[in-house]
This record gives sequence, structure tokens and C-alpha cells, in this order.
Amino acid sequence: MTIELSIVVPAYNEASRLGRSLVTILDYLKQSDWHAELIVVDDGSTDETAAVAEKVFLEAEKIETKLIRVNPNRGKGYAVRTGLLRARGGIAVFSDADLSTPIDELPKVIGPIEQGNWDVVFGSRALDRSLIGVHQPRRRELGGRVFNGIVRVATGLPFKDTQCGFKAFRSAKCKPILQAATIDRFAFDVELLYLAKLSGLRSCEVPVRWDHNDGSKVNVLRDSWRMFLEVRAIRRRRRDYLNRIHTNQSSQISDKLNRHCETAV
Repeated sequence: MTIELSIVVPAYNEASRLGRSLVTILDYLKQSDWHAELIVVDDGSTDETAAVAEKVFLEAEKIETKLIRVNPNRGKGYAVRTGLLRARGGIAVFSDADLSTPIDELPKVIGPIEQGNWDVVFGSRALDRSLIGVHQPRRRELGGRVFNGIVRVATGLPFKDTQCGFKAFRSAKCKPILQAATIDRFAFDVELLYLAKLSGLRSCEVPVRWDHNDGSKVNVLRDSWRMFLEVRAIRRRRRDYLNRIHTNQSSQISDKLNRHCETAV
């Protein structure tokens, strides 16, 4: 059976809430018409994250499941890329483990790709703030707006919210940019969208419902400077990114030709 949709959930020490989120995702997928798989990437957790995922997966029924363990902890960006590169679906989505964006918002990011209009579609909290149910603390929300301003100036990306953890990718076209990406932690979303831009992929930002959940691994005071340095580095790596993308695209074409020849024989 061909997998049409893959959902990737990166998780680091999420044992307390991952179970509920996975059950919610599985229940939603069971009621859909997609041939889907659910992938959890355990990013070096020191709690029972992996055990929780395995227990829930026993009730997956028709939904295929996969648990990928990363040791030691490498960062959310690394976990997301690992899951997306292992995904078998024609469309692959990553969602935060806390389901800040409810899983029933999935059609908003999948639909435009299915219709052939876009290659990357991602949720945004900034396009329609009336869709935010529970807001972040004021300092964190203000910090997010400042960060977005820095991103727009440094990269030329026109988007209002690059950090919402709900993004969908046309797998075949996005594999080269996933392989070219290097940022494992805070600014990995920005890097992926910048790489998509360099590759000429079509990216679209759509408004989604969103609720703040306590338990974020990002500390505004501690991590803001690191995020700034990573964004600045993205702009400086432009030539290297283009070389890496070109190499990956060439490799992908070569692999397709080899598979075609093998099939023909």
C-alpha cells in the first residue's frame, strides 16, 4: 500500500503529554481517507518518551507507525529532518508534540499541496491572530515579533511567522533541501524556508488555530542570542547552500534514472 501522508512528531522529554497527542492524531487519521503513517522521533529523551510512543502505537490499527531514536540529544531541527527524510508519504508534515496547532487543521496545509499549487505550506499565528485561543506570555510574544523582523531583514523571506510548528512538504521536491540543511536547533525552520526559496520551491503561509502550551524548551533570555547568530549565519551560507542543493538534486536525478533502468531490465 502506498503511503500518501506522513506525520512526523519530534519529541524530547515529552512523556507527560505525548501519549494524549498521539492518540488524538491516530484517532483523526483513522477517520480520514489517507493511507498514512505516524513517525515519532525521540531526540535523546531521558524520560519515558519512547515507551509512551510504543504503547500508543499498539493501538494504531490501520495506521503505520515508526519510532526513531536519536542519541544523544541533537536538537529539534535534527529530529524533524530525520523524520521527514525517513517519511514515505508523498506529503510529509511535522507537528509539535503538544499539538499547539490542532491536528484537525491538517487540511489547511495539505490541501494546497494536493492541489498542485505549492511545495511547502506552513501554519502561521500571525496572519489571523483571532485564531489564537491561548496567547503566549506577553514577553515571549513580543520576542517572537522581533525575531520575525530580524528574519525578514536577514533572509528576505516575506513571511510573518516562520516558527509555528506545523509545516507540510511535498516530499519528492523537498528532499534536497532537507539534506542540505545544517541547523539542528532554534532557527531550523528559517533555514528550511530559506533553502526552499533558493531552490525555487513554492512556499505558502496559511492562518491556523493555535494555543500556547506550557513546557517550551526555548528560554527567551538564554536562547535569543543563539537564534540571532543562527539566522545571521543562514545569510552567510548562501553559496554553500546552493552548492549543496545542486549536489543533492543531481544525486536525486541519478537515483531516479538508475531505478528506471533497473525496472526496464
